Amino acid sequence: MYLVTKLHFHRKSKKLDVHFDDDVIYTLPCEYLRTHSPSAEVQGHGAEQSKLVLNKDAVTITALDPVGHYAVRLSFDDGHNSGLFSWQYLRELGVNHTTYWQTYCDRVAQHNEQAHSVPIKFMP
Repeated sequence: MYLVTKLHFHRKSKKLDVHFDDDVIYTLPCEYLRTHSPSAEVQGHGAEQSKLVLNKDAVTITALDPVGHYAVRLSFDDGHNSGLFSWQYLRELGVNHTTYWQTYCDRVAQHNEQAHSVPIKFMP
């Protein structure tokens, strides 16, 4: 079990440094954190696939509130603040950043492709 020893938010770059007790540091962008929030809203209430959260490239963190010694609540400027980011989940997001982000980008591309390929029905 990993513990977070420090969180440092860079306002200009909109990135959060997560320092762990084994000296590993992950730098996670706000958009990535927002689109991968552990909240029920994003995770889909137990659905097979999480809800696709779009258009969060400009989102930033407005508050970091510790929750006990195991998590942090991140508040974002779009009003979202219902996800508790446990230390273990932050570690998972760091370890899998490249894979998770690519999967997310693929889902966005698929969504955009489907949205632009609506069949046209001609009236007789």
